[in-house]
Amino acid sequence: MQNPLDKGIRVHSWLTIESPGIITQVSLDSRTNAEFVESREKGTMPRETDNSEQSGRYRGRIAPTPSGRLHPGHASTFRRAWKRARTAGGTLVYRLEDIDPARNREEYIEGAVEDLRWCGLDWDEGPDCGGGYGPYEQSKRKALYQSAFAKLRDLGRIYPSPHSRKAIRAAQPVPSPVDGDPIFPPAMRPPNTTVRSLTPETGVNWRFRVPDGRTIRFIDNRLGEQAFMAGRDFGDFIVWKRDNWPAYELAVVVDDNAMEITEVVRGEDLLVSTARQLLLYEALGWTAPDWYHCELVIDPSTGHRMSKTNKSISLKALREAGKKAPI
Repeated sequence: MQNPLDKGIRVHSWLTIESPGIITQVSLDSRTNAEFVESREKGTMPRETDNSEQSGRYRGRIAPTPSGRLHPGHASTFRRAWKRARTAGGTLVYRLEDIDPARNREEYIEGAVEDLRWCGLDWDEGPDCGGGYGPYEQSKRKALYQSAFAKLRDLGRIYPSPHSRKAIRAAQPVPSPVDGDPIFPPAMRPPNTTVRSLTPETGVNWRFRVPDGRTIRFIDNRLGEQAFMAGRDFGDFIVWKRDNWPAYELAVVVDDNAMEITEVVRGEDLLVSTARQLLLYEALGWTAPDWYHCELVIDPSTGHRMSKTNKSISLKALREAGKKAPI
């Protein structure tokens, strides 16, 4: 079977990966991202994809991280995921993404369930109600992540990376035009050889080697065609952390595949993560889900998007102040 990375062959979720100098037909039409933006402004953007035809086989998920209290931005995204699953007559999974031991708190685990119930959300599978795809806590799924890590390692797609963030920034002062993060410098990569003798317990980060110069295209069920170039918009990314836990990119790919999630609904700040994750799906030989990235909720007090980092008002604070659920 031909490798989709070689000739820009389209795979599931309208993914096209292009080699430099090769023009390939993309899904739906050949408009550029700029033209899609113009279409949205003119009101001629294609309608948001209706997922009702997936009735009976749609599987969505909501996946809170217990590193802080949920805020109205979370409520907006999770409600969209809930609504799309319910409209499709499908299944909604609650998955707890608790693989950051330094930041996880039991009060946040319990609080997330309380907050989302207050917002009127329910789910069909999860830590509190069980299901056929458990366990539903990432902290209990480490063996699955280790298996995926070993496969990527044996394929030579990942490598140990001892470099600090400070060293990376010093070597690559120009940040990504997409999210502002520093692009990992190719000069810091080791030789392209397999490292089967090493395990994640070596105490360093492990990175996925991206195909520089190739464009990853996919169709978002809200925003339309998206495109990101490896080596320009994002570089080699971490898949396993020095604390011996998987990074977000690998963990969600492993879990969404194992739980047979058919559509991932999340915030549009994670669009570039989709490009990274599609490369992981391809490397692991798995079929990717569909994608739906929600608009971000702006905090009127700061003018920035709501986030835990920005200390946006929590759902708990709103509830205790006697406010209505923000949905």
